Amino acid sequence: MDEAEFADYAAARWQSLVRAGVFLGCSLDEAQDLAQTTLVRCFAKWSKVRRADDRDAYVYRVLLRCHTDSRRRRWWGEQPTAQPPDRADPDASTAVDVTDAVHRALAGLSDDHRAVVVLRVLADLSERQAAEVLGVSTGTVKSRLSRALARLAGDDAALAHLTTANSDLGSTR
Repeated sequence: MDEAEFADYAAARWQSLVRAGVFLGCSLDEAQDLAQTTLVRCFAKWSKVRRADDRDAYVYRVLLRCHTDSRRRRWWGEQPTAQPPDRADPDASTAVDVTDAVHRALAGLSDDHRAVVVLRVLADLSERQAAEVLGVSTGTVKSRLSRALARLAGDDAALAHLTTANSDLGSTR
């Protein structure tokens, strides 16, 4: 096994895998765990991953399966803490608002639609790659993405203030 090749691949894809986990609905810590689990599984089968026609599609398929498996095993509800969290930095509130709006909008999508949005928009996989990852036809990827984007575009409750925030940002520059 070429460990250096795997290490280079993992380093290059780490942020993208973590971001995909976050947009699949994980917290940052959970997304990092998901990315790590994905890479551990890929490391164990690196010779098979290397032979794959499309390594990225293979790795994202593993990521989605790890995500599905983790949701079956764990309870993701509220966790009590000894102390409440510190107050947020007021300057970070815009970024938090945007992140919250995106998460609320994506939470309104089905798992299938959210997975297509993450693969096509966030991971920038082609329709063919996304279809391979999901085990569906490219036509199914196209229709799911179309429906998901239409749903997101019509989700005024979650995304309405983003337009205002973005126009405010544009006017201050």
